[in-house]
Amino acid sequence: MPITIKDVKTILIQPLESDYQPTTHIIVKVITSEPGLYGIGCATFTQRFHAVKTAIDEHLTPLVIGRDVSRIEDIFQMSMVNSYWRNGPVLNNAISGIDQALWDIKGKMAGMPVYDLLGGKCREAAACYSHAGGDTKEACLESVQEKMAAGYSHVRVQMGGYGGKAEVLKKTENAQDGAYYNPKEYMRRHVEMFHYLRENLGFEVELLHDIHERLSPIDTINYAKDLEDVKLFFLEDALAPEDIAWFRQLRNQCATPLSMGELFNNPLEWRTLVQERLIDFMRMHVSQMGGISPARHAVSFAQAYNVRTAWHGPPDTSAVGHAANLHLDLWAPNFGIQEWCEFPELIYEMFPGLPEVRDGYMYANDKPGLGIDINEELAAKYPAEKNYEIKWTQTRLPDGSLARP
Repeated sequence: MPITIKDVKTILIQPLESDYQPTTHIIVKVITSEPGLYGIGCATFTQRFHAVKTAIDEHLTPLVIGRDVSRIEDIFQMSMVNSYWRNGPVLNNAISGIDQALWDIKGKMAGMPVYDLLGGKCREAAACYSHAGGDTKEACLESVQEKMAAGYSHVRVQMGGYGGKAEVLKKTENAQDGAYYNPKEYMRRHVEMFHYLRENLGFEVELLHDIHERLSPIDTINYAKDLEDVKLFFLEDALAPEDIAWFRQLRNQCATPLSMGELFNNPLEWRTLVQERLIDFMRMHVSQMGGISPARHAVSFAQAYNVRTAWHGPPDTSAVGHAANLHLDLWAPNFGIQEWCEFPELIYEMFPGLPEVRDGYMYANDKPGLGIDINEELAAKYPAEKNYEIKWTQTRLPDGSLARP
């Protein structure tokens, strides 16, 4: 008799507070007909967590109960097309939670880590980058030096947060509330800051930077060219998904390495960029794209074009999501780098088996499946009870018009 899905449990938690909003994580627990056998996955879409929970509880759970847990690919494909309309962030994250949990179960049944199921390790650990920043170039330098002292050889740097904190911001009368920034000032100050870092640090440390799609396409091209001599490891999310056709002009005019993808849902969004070699790193959010199943297909596709991985790994990817990222990293022949958010000790207590980072490298344990579990008793102390207004994505230009976040 096959082992089947007996139930699906959705766990919402708010264990972290950030400067701009609580961070809600969505953990999916798939319970099987085999006593004691279950798997966990990440379905985290922190800005629309209620919608994801509803999609799991009211639509996907009735669809998958009673199905053979070993048929991961079939369940993924069916979940993707069963709603007819597909490749949206709510449904993709919901599918991801179940998909990752099924891979966790498969590994436990086989007595193997997920990276072995995928084909085995290509490396012993995954190189990570951490985040540095400050409100001045001097503070940014000190922050990068702290990360280097902690063992990181790759550091992403933002001065004043995404878009920077403008020193001169001339608003209109009756300006609406929002996260205002000045694109031109952001460009000027960051070019100055990165040259200052290179003057003081040299080129031994790899520096990264995230535009976060906040510039117009032509400004992005000029900005990337101005940063060419800084020799960034990569420039992240230079353009919004709606502007990906501009990558051809950007690539033709600039040699700065490019990474893209954390907002992508549909394979057609990354396929052209990879096929035409318009980016150097793909960095999709693994739960946003639907889980481990589509991620492994994307890895194999990108390998043929020498495009590397750099999966999205912010604090609003859960600990389970970071574990899934790592298993893909250890296996993928075209792995590039892994973003790491440096979780506090609370998250390690809540998620036993969470990967550890030592001297800039992330290491997995050798436990079967994803190698991570959830302490539900501790997690229950941090329920997702807060409904909050998301302010950082209410981004505005000086004249008050809305901008991409």
